[in-house]
Amino acid sequence: MKIKSKGPGVQEMFDAIAGRYDLMNRVMTMGQDQKWRRFVVQKAGDPGGGWSLDLATGTGDIAALMIDTYRKARLVGADFSQNMLKEAQKRFIGTAINWQGCDANKLPYKDNVFDSVTFGYLLRNVDDSSKVLKEVFRVLRIGGRVVCLDTTPPAKTLLYPFLQFYFRFCIPTLGKFIADDESAYAYLTGSTMDFYKAEALASVFREAGFTQVGFKKFMFGTIAVHWGEK
Repeated sequence: MKIKSKGPGVQEMFDAIAGRYDLMNRVMTMGQDQKWRRFVVQKAGDPGGGWSLDLATGTGDIAALMIDTYRKARLVGADFSQNMLKEAQKRFIGTAINWQGCDANKLPYKDNVFDSVTFGYLLRNVDDSSKVLKEVFRVLRIGGRVVCLDTTPPAKTLLYPFLQFYFRFCIPTLGKFIADDESAYAYLTGSTMDFYKAEALASVFREAGFTQVGFKKFMFGTIAVHWGEK
């Protein structure tokens, strides 16, 4: 599948790989992805009986961890891929999560309604990260927290050639054999290498209005969790 532009093309891609998305995540991250999601939930904090939004929820891992960790929380799991939402509903059937379709560029929620907004692997798949972050800022209440899990280009250390080889060749090959879609994972690899460095993305969070912005890197500096407060 060839991705010419983001938006509809990315939506089509995620619809196509939804059935094998979880397995691919476990394999290509060597099982570390759940640890990063737990860190996201920890940084988001307990909303008490308030509402939390897991945007670009995918197959629902972060939303499910939120509601399992913070039992009084009320959760919305939102994504623009209907196939991803169907997988989430199947995986977490009976869980009190409100699954909704929506576009991160124009959230269908009122101002100041969520105590926290989380998302994984969203910003590198949109055309304008700043626009999305301003929408997230709008729907957060004062004092609310945003937490973002995404890839980040690795620093050019001694490990860089090996990491570059893994991203450019190994992940697309895994995508071919596990998800039957080499080109989708070649795109995801390219979007990682072309994305903001963690320090630059932190500046985008600040420009969107967030304070107390910070980040932590994982997996040899190829994954970053960013957070901030309204």
